[in-house]
Amino acid sequence: MTEMATNYRTPSGAQLRTRLSQASTMLLLLGGILLIFLITKGIGSLLLTRFVTEMLIQVILVIGLHVFMGNTNILWFPHIGFMGIGAYASVIFSMGPTQKLMSLPDLYAFLAPIDMGFLPALLGGALVAAVIAAIIGFPMMRLSDFPAVIAGFALLVVIHVILVHWSALTNGPQTLFGVERHTYLGTATIWAGIAIVAAYAFKESKIGLLLRASREDLIAARTIGVKIMLVRWLALILSAFMAGLGGGLYAHYITAFMPDAFYLNETFVILSMLVIGGPATVSGAVLGTILITVFYQSLRWVENSEALAALLPGGAAGLSTLALAVTLIAVLIWRPSGVVERQELSWFHMKWLGSLIRRQRGYESRN
Repeated sequence: MTEMATNYRTPSGAQLRTRLSQASTMLLLLGGILLIFLITKGIGSLLLTRFVTEMLIQVILVIGLHVFMGNTNILWFPHIGFMGIGAYASVIFSMGPTQKLMSLPDLYAFLAPIDMGFLPALLGGALVAAVIAAIIGFPMMRLSDFPAVIAGFALLVVIHVILVHWSALTNGPQTLFGVERHTYLGTATIWAGIAIVAAYAFKESKIGLLLRASREDLIAARTIGVKIMLVRWLALILSAFMAGLGGGLYAHYITAFMPDAFYLNETFVILSMLVIGGPATVSGAVLGTILITVFYQSLRWVENSEALAALLPGGAAGLSTLALAVTLIAVLIWRPSGVVERQELSWFHMKWLGSLIRRQRGYESRN
């Protein structure tokens, strides 16, 4: 009887440990975002506030990319294209009719009277991106490996060409101006927190588990009855919704933008953040965004500093992109799964790190 009771209690103990680990992951990630917000607010620097706001928008974008790419192991290029769709759609929904006459003179007549508040416009833009992804992406969900990567890159090109040439909706290759600013530090913080919770909940849901099973072994997943196309498609819809949400926040923060803001350069940066941080985990997506934003923006500051640029042979132009590319290559060689590999950050990792630091200090004090 004792042995049976022990065997009965063991799964409960493991389940409790899992739940505590999951809860601690959420507390760490949300607490970290809140701490960054409070520190930024406390310092009150306009430059720091701008830096952190942009970083939090990128957190949403990288988490959105993780939802599909991290759970399917498919390198996915069109994510920033859906960001652009969400940006333009949300602006059309939120911009007043008078401003539309100046900013979008060729806009279709049925869209001109639309004048929503910021929140419905933001969600509407994200929904447009998700619907377009659902329609276009469904047949692509049968693809895997190399064909999926090429098809995804082709879709990014298609979206970019449409954004550049559909002048009635985007003002063509020219800058779309006159967007009211609605995205602030607090706004970005709240939506980043929502994105973290949504992505983690999706990952731990039944659909997320089936999706990760197909990621690990496609043939075995099909054998046990996993509907590969369906679970991938659902992940794509959520991913595109988050991309559109990030695009809407970006558009209402920067207030003037053009289609090139949603193409190759931004794609490379967002992909690098996820790959370096760890595509398989929400923790990796958040940590990678923070680390690379600090690293990348620091180098851009060096590029813009004439005194520091003069110290480098040939100047500092392109230094940030070059350094990011080299870092990405190095991570892929020595730690291909990213900084945070398969397991989410939790209190257990913090306890291990604390004990490691204490042992190191004890070693130093003895010597």
